[in-house]
Amino acid sequence: MTTEGLTPEQLAFFHENGYLVLPNHLTPEEVQRCLVETNHLLDTFPLDTHPLTQFTTGDDEPSTGDGASNKEHVGDDYFLTSGDKIRFFFEPDAFSPDAPGTLLKPKQQAVNKIGHSLHSLSAPFKEVSLTARNAAIARSLGFQDPRVLQSMVICKQPSIGGAVPSHQDSTFLYTDPPSAVGWWFALQDATTENGTLGMVPGSHRTHKIQKRFVRRVPDGSKGTEFVDNTGAKMPRGMVEAEASETEGVEVQLLDIPAGSLVLIHGNVLHQSSKNTGPKSRFAYTFHVIEGADGWNYDERNWLQPPENGEGFTKLYQEHH
Repeated sequence: MTTEGLTPEQLAFFHENGYLVLPNHLTPEEVQRCLVETNHLLDTFPLDTHPLTQFTTGDDEPSTGDGASNKEHVGDDYFLTSGDKIRFFFEPDAFSPDAPGTLLKPKQQAVNKIGHSLHSLSAPFKEVSLTARNAAIARSLGFQDPRVLQSMVICKQPSIGGAVPSHQDSTFLYTDPPSAVGWWFALQDATTENGTLGMVPGSHRTHKIQKRFVRRVPDGSKGTEFVDNTGAKMPRGMVEAEASETEGVEVQLLDIPAGSLVLIHGNVLHQSSKNTGPKSRFAYTFHVIEGADGWNYDERNWLQPPENGEGFTKLYQEHH
């Protein structure tokens, strides 16, 4: 496995378009280990103690406002404290509309994603995350102290895998100034039939980070919301381009073979369609932010560092 970073041509494409596809970044063996691990996790997580299942059970309908808010907070807490755990989040369409809490499919085919610290808690995913190759790529992108966070498998289940609307990753993992880059690995072929990634090329140069996804209060007890971003809206050294450069550019759907890595700039607009086909679209993704002095990871972000005091995982020190 090469430990080289990006070539000048690859770097130029990334800076111009806001994304880059690197085929064959993972070996077939690495892909298979990640798929086996994903299926093992889906097979073995307990359904009877899952808080989101309790939240939606039909026989547990709250009769008072207090009951409703308490139930809501269970779900919020499960999500907001998942940054250093492995947890499971269901597709809304996996539940029966007539019988709340009743899954229409086996649990293995009902999960939207598994997250958010696979890179630290699962050996197969750690082995493809904290690597010399990924560290070299981060150096190519100019990272001084890259930190890995929000690692997850996105399942995009057959026929119910929900659409992901157009968004910018730095809205959700905001640093001041913005620094997030997504590492997105196809564990199965991603095509137009099963909800592949759609990019708006060049939009990272014209679209500032105007909104942020934050906790309403620091402890997360009141859930999350979107707020106006009052900090820096573009990465350091990045000059906003004229909107007319990419105005009217259509979403470009990518054809991504299994094993490919897609690098996604934190400002670039991207999305995916609902999976209406018969094949799942498993992908593994984590994000990298700048941990060096001069970049502030906001304390209101939905995802907060583990409470061990060490912060998010260092990519330069941890890779093997």
